[in-house]
Amino acid sequence: MTEPYNPASEGAEMSFRDRMSYGDYLHLEKILNAQEPLSVAHDELLFIIQHQTSELWMKLAIHEIHSARRAIRQDRLQPAFKMLTRVARIFEQLNSAWDVLRTMTPSEYTEFRGTLGKSSGFQSWQYRAIEFLAGNRNLAMLKPHEHVPEILETLEAILAEPSLYDEALHLLNRRGFDIGADGDRVEWRTNRVESDAVRAAWRDVYQNPERHWELYELAEKLVDFEDYFRRWRFNHVTTVERIIGLKRGTGGTAGVSYLRRMLEVELFPELWKLRTEL
Repeated sequence: MTEPYNPASEGAEMSFRDRMSYGDYLHLEKILNAQEPLSVAHDELLFIIQHQTSELWMKLAIHEIHSARRAIRQDRLQPAFKMLTRVARIFEQLNSAWDVLRTMTPSEYTEFRGTLGKSSGFQSWQYRAIEFLAGNRNLAMLKPHEHVPEILETLEAILAEPSLYDEALHLLNRRGFDIGADGDRVEWRTNRVESDAVRAAWRDVYQNPERHWELYELAEKLVDFEDYFRRWRFNHVTTVERIIGLKRGTGGTAGVSYLRRMLEVELFPELWKLRTEL
């Protein structure tokens, strides 16, 4: 009879009484005890874990966007490309999470929806941070976070600096392109105005990729990011409609109709508009 395999025979560490283990490093005791359902409904655990893991992925996305923005500012485009590729892959993961949540039926959600009170994904400050970092700076969205000074301070710090797209436009300017009023901007808290000059600059990049390869690649990395971001929004809409129909959201929004309006928001408008002209 074959003896059971023992990893210790090949040198694997098996005792962790006085040393750091896998669970210690990852603080699994905190993560795995952070799910506290408020009902006895079977599917509430799914709902909690789906949103908690999404927040973890968003934390990583924020880290990568901050770093990509800084790298572009420093003309270190190769590292920025890798970071932006990672952000797109993160949103691919976030998209897949909706597939799991969609296994929950309307009747199953109804069993615990009342326990959510007025809490809603609409109130995710990390999602708001990603939008602000990318360039969608709707100041009305600060209101749900006013009750937590530390979060409000974090969001205001993002608004005080150029967005990811602003840094891309500054790079165009440094490379000799006329970007119109965007070249003179000094106030970052509000949304910039879509610009014919910026669209013309990007069009030149796309029409002469060999001459402007780094800018061409940066543009496509930004489009990749927004592509996956839009898919995430779309999957959000269809998942919500599948589970609650056209009911109002728990946070008081109009639900599906609100989410559909968000589909119309463009993070990098000139990069999408110029495609009609090419």
